[in-house]
Amino acid sequence: MLDLFKSRRRAKLRAQPAPSAWREILQRNLPIFNRLTPEDQAELLGHTQVFLNEKHMEGAGGLEITDEIRVTIAGQACLLLLHREIDYYPELISIIVYPSGYTANEERHIGGGFWEEGAEDRLGHTGHRLGALVLAWDAVRHGAAAPADGRNLVLHEFAHQLDFENSSGDGTPLLATRGDYLVWARVMSAEFDALRNATWSGEETLIDNYGVTNPGEFFAVITEAFFERPRALRKKHPELFEQLQRFYKQDPTTYSLEEISAPST
Repeated sequence: MLDLFKSRRRAKLRAQPAPSAWREILQRNLPIFNRLTPEDQAELLGHTQVFLNEKHMEGAGGLEITDEIRVTIAGQACLLLLHREIDYYPELISIIVYPSGYTANEERHIGGGFWEEGAEDRLGHTGHRLGALVLAWDAVRHGAAAPADGRNLVLHEFAHQLDFENSSGDGTPLLATRGDYLVWARVMSAEFDALRNATWSGEETLIDNYGVTNPGEFFAVITEAFFERPRALRKKHPELFEQLQRFYKQDPTTYSLEEISAPST
């Protein structure tokens, strides 16, 4: 009964016309929005209404949350949800937004049984079962405005949330069948090893070498590349592109600004 009520409530929210100011924010702050089909624009706005109805967003470091901040973040987060059966990032409750980068104190595992405490400068963060996601607004705004540089903080952090839907943060999101998991594991393992080897040898890579940190970070950076450098990714890593296209159920080459503004590789 609860799921039925939730589904009906979400359907009602998606069916409502989005405020015209929200569309204007996306048109202004998210250039790729203008390249989506009218149907995808409507779907994205519908998802944005559900997302902002269900997630609590608060400012930190003196930042006042405005509709511009809320819609710019939600629009990018909901780009990952187009065309898919979704539950709107079910582990996520709140989004905390700083005006710019912030410093967090944490314990870090440095190998064996050893940990160290220290401060770390961050632009964003989330964690499995944390229930929260942290973003720096200036990095959010830059990522939206530069849709072909291969880096997008919102896509990165929300890819982690998709990863968590599989009850872990192991770089494998929730897939449909056992066969899908087997193919995903084969392709991702090979690509992860290739990125690690290229990084160790000092080669230039299309995929951000931060992805060698662990499989979870690898999934986050290939998501950034898929949406921001799709043509280059399809050319250099065709099997990887195919797996991401099957999961995300869309082809960003149809709306990417990559040819216009992306640096050559």
